[in-house]
Amino acid sequence: MAVIIDKEQCIGCGACVGACPFGAIVMEGDKAVVTDACTVCGACVDVCPVTAISRPAAGEPAADNSDFKGVWVYIEQFQGKARNVGHELLGEGRKLADAMGEELAAVVIGAGVEPLLQELFASGADKVYLLEGSEYRHYSTDAYTIALTDLINVYKPSVILIGATNDGRDLGPRVACRVGTGLTADCTNLGIDEESGLVAWTRPAFGGNIMATILCPNHRPQMGTVRPNVFKRPEPNTTRSGEVIRVASKVKAEDIRTRLIELLTIGETAACNLDEAQFIVAGGRGMGKPENFALIEELANVLGGAVGASRAAVDAGWKPAIHQVGQTGKTVAPKVYIACGISGAIQHLAGMSTSDIIIAINKDADAPIFKFADFGIVGDVLEILPVLIEEFKKLKQAC
Repeated sequence: MAVIIDKEQCIGCGACVGACPFGAIVMEGDKAVVTDACTVCGACVDVCPVTAISRPAAGEPAADNSDFKGVWVYIEQFQGKARNVGHELLGEGRKLADAMGEELAAVVIGAGVEPLLQELFASGADKVYLLEGSEYRHYSTDAYTIALTDLINVYKPSVILIGATNDGRDLGPRVACRVGTGLTADCTNLGIDEESGLVAWTRPAFGGNIMATILCPNHRPQMGTVRPNVFKRPEPNTTRSGEVIRVASKVKAEDIRTRLIELLTIGETAACNLDEAQFIVAGGRGMGKPENFALIEELANVLGGAVGASRAAVDAGWKPAIHQVGQTGKTVAPKVYIACGISGAIQHLAGMSTSDIIIAINKDADAPIFKFADFGIVGDVLEILPVLIEEFKKLKQAC
C-alpha cells in the first residue's frame, strides 16, 4: 500500500520528492512516481500545492474484534524469578484495563513458577494464566511462541504488553506474526486515545529525533514491547487475590528446533546488569579515553552497581553497546545514577531521567546535565572519582 498520486493533477513541481523522508518518490519525466519504499507516512500529502497526492483510506477491520477482551501482561521469568519489567507493566496495565473497563491478566510460562502467583496479584493482576512444563524450564523461541500463540487464539485478549528485553524482543514479533496483528516495538509510553479508545503506543522514531504515537485499529490483539524501567513498579498490595487459569501444554518435543547445551552466567557487579542495578556509574566523552573507564568500573564495583556509558563513549569504541544508556540504548531507573563526564544530551536524559537520585560530575559548569541532577560536582572527573572511590571504601569498612 502506498500514497496515491493523481497523474492528471500532478504539475511536476518536485515538492513531494524533497519532503519524503524515505526517498520513496522520484521524478519520471514531468510526473512524480511513488516507489516501493513508501511507508504511507503522509509527509508528501501536505506539501503538494495542487492536492494531487492522497493517502489510501484505512481498510475495513480484518475480522470482528468484539470477542477480544482484557489486557494481558507477559511475565518474563528466569529460574523461577519474575523479571522486574513484568511488575512494571502490571502497574501500567492496571491503568489501561481500568480505563477500558476490562480485566488485567498476567501470563506466566515456565517450570516451577507457581510461587510467582501471589506477587502478580499483589502487583495488580485480576487473573493469571499459568502454563507449566519441563519444556519451558529455559526460554525457547519455538516453545514459548507456540504456547503464547495458542493462549491468544483460545482466550482472545484485546491488549498484550511484553517487556522489550532480549527474550521479549524475540517473542513479541513472532507471536504477532502468528496471530496476524501488528506490534509496536520498544515503547516508552502508553495511553488511551480519546477519540478511538485504542491503546496509544509511543516510541522513538527517526533515530530518536521524534516520538511517534501508533494505533492498531483493525487487528487484535493490540501488541507492543515496552522498555524496562520506563514505568515504576507498583507498590504491592498483599491483600489482593485473583483467579488462576491453568493451561495444558500443547508443545511437542519435535516442535523445539534448538537444544540448550549449557547456561553461562556472568557476574553482575560492575558489569552490564543495567536493568536491575540499584547503582549505576556511567561515563561519557568527558572521560577522555577508554583507559579512564577503569575508574568508572572501580566505583561501580565498590557500590555493587553496574557500568553505563553515553552514546558518545560507545560510538568511540570505549565501551560495548550493551552498556549504553539513553534513547537508543537502555532505559534505567536505579536508586542512584552517577553521570561522569556526560554533558546531558536529551537522548541520554531520556534513558536515565527516572532515576531516584542523579549525581553529575562535569568540569563544564554550564553542562545541561546539571539542570536535571539532584547533586552536581563541577571539576575534573579524573580527579574527583579517585576521591569518591576512597571515601566509599572507608564507609563500607566502617559498616
